[in-house]
Amino acid sequence: MRRSFLALGCAVGSLVLSGCSSSSSSTNAPDTFKVNLDTSKGLVVIEVHRDWAPLGADHFYTLVKSGYYDGDRFFRVVPGFVVQFGIAGDPAITAKWKDMRLPDDPVKQSNTAGTVTYATAGPNTRTTQLFINLGNNERLDGQGFASFGKVISGMDVVENLYGGYDERPDQSLIEAQGNTYLQSQFPQLDYIRKATIQ
Repeated sequence: MRRSFLALGCAVGSLVLSGCSSSSSSTNAPDTFKVNLDTSKGLVVIEVHRDWAPLGADHFYTLVKSGYYDGDRFFRVVPGFVVQFGIAGDPAITAKWKDMRLPDDPVKQSNTAGTVTYATAGPNTRTTQLFINLGNNERLDGQGFASFGKVISGMDVVENLYGGYDERPDQSLIEAQGNTYLQSQFPQLDYIRKATIQ
C-alpha cells in the first residue's frame, strides 16, 4: 500500500491507493440530475451535468444509487479552499470501491465556488473521494480536475461544516476503520445522513 500526495499549492488531499484497476461498473446517468445530501447541518443539493464530465457524472450517479455516501464524514475542511468527503463509513464498502479508478475527463467546467470535483492522486486515479470548492479555484483546471456538478442549494450549509480538526483525520485510518475511528477521535465532524437522486 502506498500513500500518494497531491500538491496544489495547498493540497487537495492524500489518497491511499493500492493496486491498479480501472472502473467500468458505472451506469449511464441522465444528462442532468440532482442529488440531495441530507447532512447533519442541513440539506445540500448538487446539480450534475453529464456533459461537463461524463465518466465522473456516471460514477457519482452509481455511487449515490448504491448508498455509498450514506454516513460519510466531511473529513477535510480547508476554509476558502475545499470541503472533502467520500471515504465510506464502512471499511468493507471502501474496499469494494477504492480501486475502481476512473480515466480522466477533459476539464470543461472551471473549479469555481460550489462546483464538485473528484480528488485525485495524479492522472487517471479518481475513485470515490470528492471535494466541493469553497472558493474560485480555477488554478485546478490546468491540473486536470474536471468539475461535474455544482451546489445549487445549501452552499451556506457547506460553508458551515465543522472544520475545527484542520487536516488531522488520517485517511488511511478512515479507510481501515471507517466511522469507528472518526467517531472516537473526531466526534464533531459533520456527515451525510443520506444521499439520494431527486
